[in-house]
Amino acid sequence: MPFYVSPEQSMRDKADYARKGVARSRSSVVVQYSGGILMVTPNMSSVLHKISEIYDRIAFAAVGRYNEYEVLRKAGVTYADLTGYQFDRGDVTARGLANWYAQALGQNFSEPTGKPYEVEIVVAEVGAKPDGDQIYRISWDGSVSDEPGFVAFGGQADQVAATLKERFSDGMSLTEALGAALAALAAPAAAAGTPAAGNGPQPELTAANLEVAILDRARAHRTFRRLHGPRLEELIAESRVPAATETAPAEAPAESAATETGEATENAESTGKPPAAPAGEPPTGPTKPGDGSPLL
Repeated sequence: MPFYVSPEQSMRDKADYARKGVARSRSSVVVQYSGGILMVTPNMSSVLHKISEIYDRIAFAAVGRYNEYEVLRKAGVTYADLTGYQFDRGDVTARGLANWYAQALGQNFSEPTGKPYEVEIVVAEVGAKPDGDQIYRISWDGSVSDEPGFVAFGGQADQVAATLKERFSDGMSLTEALGAALAALAAPAAAAGTPAAGNGPQPELTAANLEVAILDRARAHRTFRRLHGPRLEELIAESRVPAATETAPAEAPAESAATETGEATENAESTGKPPAAPAGEPPTGPTKPGDGSPLL
């Protein structure tokens, strides 16, 4: 005889199960910038993609179990193709896809038997102008949230989102958006002082272990484009240049002090007198002219 479990307890157990599965994945981010939408996620595989194209101006990103969100991705592509064929290509929108995914995940989550999907999905659409961009986040239980500007999901999403919020601003360039995304993805490991706990130690974020794609607003038809190889390495290097140049002003006082010392030495050589010692320091050099003491 089966044991009775209340619906509330059953839903709570399913939500905890799915949440723990998603938390073991790597965090991913989607960021709006002036030229479109940027999607970044750590991915050691060059074959299994976590970011993909769904339709002309729509992209799909997911975290969790690969076999589960790959099934959802293919189903979303089929839904988009059928809708565009039966009606019009303009009728395929990120909002419609997000609602379709919400219904599919919600129905699976509410079934009394079986397990919930251990996935979290983001559907993004780039508009003709920045105010037309759309980013939707769909959770394992079918809940949908509109995420204007940026979204972090999977893994330690709260810490990643907090860092991304500090660095995000409207009208960022692609390089600035990539720099903010990389800093946010590295935030959990930096806060703990050790590599992130999700799925083992997290390596340094480089072009070799990142999956990066954009929805390019300037393109007329298919806007999805992957960034990899030398182009991605160049963008990563450019995004980290501002952080390196921030230390330059701190070196200025040392350079000015060296310049002042050089000028004092030149004046001393021209006048034949020892240079004056800085305030608060004992005098150096010969105490009497011609006593043979070397200049220090």
